[in-house]
Amino acid sequence: MTIKNILVPLDGTDATRPALEIALSVARKVKAHVDVLHVMTDSKSVVPLLGEGMSGNMIEEMIEFAEKETDERSTNARALFDSKCLEMDIPVANAPDGNGPSARWVEKVGREEEIVAKIGRLADMIVVPLPGPDPEPSVAMTVNAALFETGRLVLLAPAKTPQDFGEKAAIAWNGSVQSARALTAAMPLIENAKSTVIMTAASLRTEAEGAAQLAVSLGWRGLAVETKVLEEGGGPVGSELLKACEENGTDFIVMGAYTRSRLRQWILGGVTSYVLENAEIPVLMTR
Repeated sequence: MTIKNILVPLDGTDATRPALEIALSVARKVKAHVDVLHVMTDSKSVVPLLGEGMSGNMIEEMIEFAEKETDERSTNARALFDSKCLEMDIPVANAPDGNGPSARWVEKVGREEEIVAKIGRLADMIVVPLPGPDPEPSVAMTVNAALFETGRLVLLAPAKTPQDFGEKAAIAWNGSVQSARALTAAMPLIENAKSTVIMTAASLRTEAEGAAQLAVSLGWRGLAVETKVLEEGGGPVGSELLKACEENGTDFIVMGAYTRSRLRQWILGGVTSYVLENAEIPVLMTR
């Protein structure tokens, strides 16, 4: 598995700036191409029930306002794309050549989550913002589309871009199919990291020796990794995982997403939900 084609939605707001920065940083590390996707809203789609209790002037005003906001976001997004490519010395290229990092501006009209779900399946990795505890609805929908509709590796970028991203990795391992998928998809970044620690929880659902077993498996790839067992009773697993990452100086986590259903996560809580709401470092996930 290699990472050669990265997709990052850019909506022209500050919320997606860190996602662009990390996407370009990864591209430099692994010599990948980045498609920077800007989705413009169809102004007519923002007018609910055209003609239902609304005058022609009201409809025109709503469309005009939507078009103005769309134009402003598009201008801001394109300016950010141009400035970041220049600042990070990323060539702009419309066709791949395989000789190094590059980026391309892609503009579409429609609903961002629907377009991300469709073209995200063509990418090796999708970069979106970490939603946090109270995300904007548009951000939450795009994150859900990336995680649940593409089958691809998703890098969730925190609000503050880390300076040393990619140096110290943590693998949150519970032996699930989702964890295995995430591990395989993120392997290019794990192999580039200077150090890696495997973290697993000793609980009724996971076996403590899973970390040691994975360490042996990665040893066949020439990777020397450390292991850490998060003991049951110290607190919620998600909280203990993030605490251990902070103590270790970890700058990105690799983990499976929603190994329990979203309904069970919502009712009972879960590691995925906790990490999405509270992580302050990049998280790489697959579903």
